[in-house]
Amino acid sequence: MNSQPDAATPAEQRKPALALRCGYGTDRGLHREMNEDAFIAADPVFAVADGMGGHEAGEVASGVCVRTLAAVPELAPGERSATASILQESLYAADAGIREATGSRAGTTLSGVVVVEKLGVLYWLVLNIGDSRTYRLSRGGFSQVSVDHSAVQELVDAGQITSAQAAVHPRRHVVTRALGTGDEAEADFWLLPIEAGDRMLVCSDGLNGELSDEHIADILASEADPQRAVDELIQAALRSGGRDNVTVIVVHAESTA
Repeated sequence: MNSQPDAATPAEQRKPALALRCGYGTDRGLHREMNEDAFIAADPVFAVADGMGGHEAGEVASGVCVRTLAAVPELAPGERSATASILQESLYAADAGIREATGSRAGTTLSGVVVVEKLGVLYWLVLNIGDSRTYRLSRGGFSQVSVDHSAVQELVDAGQITSAQAAVHPRRHVVTRALGTGDEAEADFWLLPIEAGDRMLVCSDGLNGELSDEHIADILASEADPQRAVDELIQAALRSGGRDNVTVIVVHAESTA
């Protein structure tokens, strides 16, 4: 008697047929003495922390941040169970750790994406605090998902300046929310269904401070390999002046069906 394969369960039928490819890199830039950026790029979490404080303090702040994230059980390799509330609790812990390690002398921004699964559907859970950024290239459209916590973004939101004016405004580097400093350590979150072909870009402001969104989108769309896209984005930022540390992560979702 011929045996028949077992029928797939409903959960198995819903299981996402997607695979992730990732590229990442960081550079001190051409004018900074040290690199105060830190990052984590290990499925399910891809995030960039841009330390502020200089002379090791900023480096300590960003390092504490990414190490705190790496220790969260729901962010262990292959996990898909993180939630916004779990992530926020880890950010509170990072905020406290940074204050203790630096005597409240330093802080860090954080932006990134965590891959989560709900009812068999995969999502990008984007988180942001400060002015590092997360972008999405999907179905040919490129957009910034995160919203900067910055003085110039508040002026843009109030209609007092345009986005183009914000890019050259003298207060463009003033951050209004960060971990380890200030009064607020709450992040913003967005939940986006993952589609085959999606490409997420996470970066410190050393990238978007040198390159326009149009330039970033052109490179991201033209380089099929995520690592080559990262390398070209960093080199383009350096060619444009490299005035700050620059860190880039690119995560690409592709169908395995």
